[in-house]
Amino acid sequence: MRKRARQTTRKTDLINAAIQTIARSGTLDVTVADIAREAGMSPALAHHYFGSKDQMFLSAMREILRRYGVAVSEALAGATGPRGRLLALLDASLGPEHFDAATVAAWLNFYVLAQQDESAARLLRIYHRRLRSNLLAELRLLLTDRAKPVAETLGALIDGVYLRKALEVDAPLDVLALPRAYLLSQLPKAD
Repeated sequence: MRKRARQTTRKTDLINAAIQTIARSGTLDVTVADIAREAGMSPALAHHYFGSKDQMFLSAMREILRRYGVAVSEALAGATGPRGRLLALLDASLGPEHFDAATVAAWLNFYVLAQQDESAARLLRIYHRRLRSNLLAELRLLLTDRAKPVAETLGALIDGVYLRKALEVDAPLDVLALPRAYLLSQLPKAD
């Protein structure tokens, strides 16, 4: 059992090191040795656990997506009714925890990698399908036939305002304002 716990800890350390190293570099042009050095271990051990830098980075994105899933689950658990769950989903999708420099750098590089790597593209499709599914589950209760186009627009707004906020240098952007305003304009008036 100790060996398995140690392996899990080492993998977690490498995943966190990959996120930090890529954030510092701003690109995926880092080496396994760079990531291993950040984690305080040898490149051979890093290769042993992940096989390649891309696999390490995909594991890092899975971890970021897992954290996102936890934030969504927690937000939905505390919300009531479809309208409340939709607003909670927006809050969880664009919460401040998603905007730290390391997470932003990982997401921006992930989008680039997804254009070149099928495993990354598949992971991005899974994220988009889950987001769409979460939105549709609630929207269908309120909009029936208009649920799909509203869900697609909300998904695009979430991704779009995330990118705008992530790349923003000057004035703060209220990231929830646009998707929230759109959502509320599409929903029936609350009683």
